[in-house]
Amino acid sequence: MDAVVIGGGVIGLAVAWRAARAGLNVAVVDPEPGSGASNFAAGMIAPVGEAEFGEEAVISLNRDSAARYPSFVAELELDAGRSAGYRQTGTLHVAVDADEQSALERHYRFRQELGLPVERLSSRQTRDLEPGLSPSIRGGMLVDSDHQVDPRAMIPTLLQACSRLGVQIHRSRASLLVEAGRATGVALDGGQRIEAASVVLAAGPWSGAVPGVPSDDTPPVRPVKGQILRLRGSPEMIARTIRGGSVYILPRGDGRVVIGGTVEERGFDTSVTAGAVYELLREARALVPDVAELELVEASAGLRPGSPDNMPMVGDSTTPGLIIATGHHRNGYLLAPATADAVAAVLAGGTWPEATRPWSPSRFRRPAGVGA
Repeated sequence: MDAVVIGGGVIGLAVAWRAARAGLNVAVVDPEPGSGASNFAAGMIAPVGEAEFGEEAVISLNRDSAARYPSFVAELELDAGRSAGYRQTGTLHVAVDADEQSALERHYRFRQELGLPVERLSSRQTRDLEPGLSPSIRGGMLVDSDHQVDPRAMIPTLLQACSRLGVQIHRSRASLLVEAGRATGVALDGGQRIEAASVVLAAGPWSGAVPGVPSDDTPPVRPVKGQILRLRGSPEMIARTIRGGSVYILPRGDGRVVIGGTVEERGFDTSVTAGAVYELLREARALVPDVAELELVEASAGLRPGSPDNMPMVGDSTTPGLIIATGHHRNGYLLAPATADAVAAVLAGGTWPEATRPWSPSRFRRPAGVGA
């Protein structure tokens, strides 16, 4: 086997598919592929809308990955023979009061200074674009280049593409095998061994707990809880993703609507809380009043993999043959193309692209001789 990927979320499956497309023999090991954060995520591809002050390098990396999406999805759908749920719908950021209007103006000017594609809108222009918005909306910022993908379509499509290209899917937990200081494959629950030239650790928030990984290479990843609601109703309610306050409302175009965005440091807790459901619905209703008329289909919680600086950890470990690919936090779907392309290139014998070098796990390693 050329490579074994530990973890069957969007990152692990994308890496496996890209590597198989490059002609490599690949296996994925995961007890329930696609059942973690990749299943519960909203799937926003929003490098411009989520740009943060002081993170210009991150913004560039995020935009690079987003730019890969059209060809990434086209090739994926060709290999799988089914849709990945990618929609170029745009995002409308809105303000409901004077404080939010001031904050929105700061965000707009910041993006303008960076040359990012944004458009400032008056209250009337905002509501003309989306008549379903509350009459109290003070103004908006349109980001046409921010898109979305439906995780409930993307994961089955990745699994099908992997299957068609001969990727082995082992529904089991994995332990890393290290012999003579080198990663040589994995051991499965039943004792089966899979020998491989390379192992990719892409187990999301569980990446730090995979047995057999040397302590120096255990990624400092933590679970970051996110609660999310799925509703169903009128396809005409909104056409774009709406963001305001601390909530987003994302339409799938067929009547399905996703409301999210809690960010909670609660360890591995995946319970759905009444308070979070209440706050998400209250804030969403303040933006789009007709949300209250929709059918609540699902309330769920997922665990994103966060790193100490909330940037991905993608690169070589200190153990030859072991590659780390985790810590994507809220941007797993956004960064899947760039991550998969980079890791697959290295697995095929290439070098790490310059663009992904800031993601190297080496930034968290202690210098030699420094104690804990």
